[in-house]
Amino acid sequence: MITIIAATNRPNSNTLKVAKYYQRQLKEKGIDAHLFSLEHLPIDVLNTDMYGKRSEAFQEIQDMIYQTEKFLFIMPEYNGSYPGVLKVLIDACNFPDSFYDKKAALVGISSGKYGNIRGVDHFTGVCHYIHLNILPLRLHIPNIKAELDAEGNFNHPDTIKFTSEQIEKFINF
Repeated sequence: MITIIAATNRPNSNTLKVAKYYQRQLKEKGIDAHLFSLEHLPIDVLNTDMYGKRSEAFQEIQDMIYQTEKFLFIMPEYNGSYPGVLKVLIDACNFPDSFYDKKAALVGISSGKYGNIRGVDHFTGVCHYIHLNILPLRLHIPNIKAELDAEGNFNHPDTIKFTSEQIEKFINF
């Protein structure tokens, strides 16, 4: 199973639009991918699912994580890194078996001009620690507001080219 994680809890985010774009592109290639937005984490995850506790609501998420063989993380830039809510997801999951020896692709987005380079690098370090194997082609998409059209599709040829290349490599990874 492939799971795309929209790594923010912000409602109606550009992150979710990009995640849906990747999901559509995979579907066009005959691959179904589950989409999980972190806006759907249980509201009390910090109190109920950390340090050996487990709520019924998070158990469903944990089961999805267990079933997933490949992850595609779409990460916006928050204060020069990735959103803390993504770290909460990782920390709430059972360690080490949730992500161990699975595969992932990383996409950084930002409204600025660097496409969350630092956040993707920071998260890569976390992925290495939890033994999550990272596709070498990590994308950084800057100026995200100018990149997406009204339907949530990319409109710059270079971005379409690089996302297509990453998707192909991810399928074969």
